[in-house]
Amino acid sequence: MSERKTMSAGNEAVGQNRNPDRKEPKQISFRVSESEYSKLQASAVTLNMSVPSFVKNKAQGARLVAPKLDKATRQSMAQDLGKLGSNLNQIAKALNTYGERAMNQEMQQDIAMMRKELNHIWQQLK
Repeated sequence: MSERKTMSAGNEAVGQNRNPDRKEPKQISFRVSESEYSKLQASAVTLNMSVPSFVKNKAQGARLVAPKLDKATRQSMAQDLGKLGSNLNQIAKALNTYGERAMNQEMQQDIAMMRKELNHIWQQLK
């Protein structure tokens, strides 16, 4: 008798595992042709999204805007901004450590170059 209770308790636990806690418990599936899927995939890649999230956003009426720049350009800009940020931090540290004494001709040229590069990146974003 105790074995039956144990087995039935074990089966209840297994049944509970079949219903995982999900933020969105309902699922909708539908089929599309190869050409339709290719179009959805191309749109999703353009927006840097997965196909399911793209379709879900479109179904919910979200306004999806394609990025102005391609992925390689965006990554290059992010790297350039990171380098500029590092240079700026080094200049700020020197100024905070040594005060006005640290400001010399070379540092002023570095600041002017950083402004020029930042302006160039800003123009690409417009």
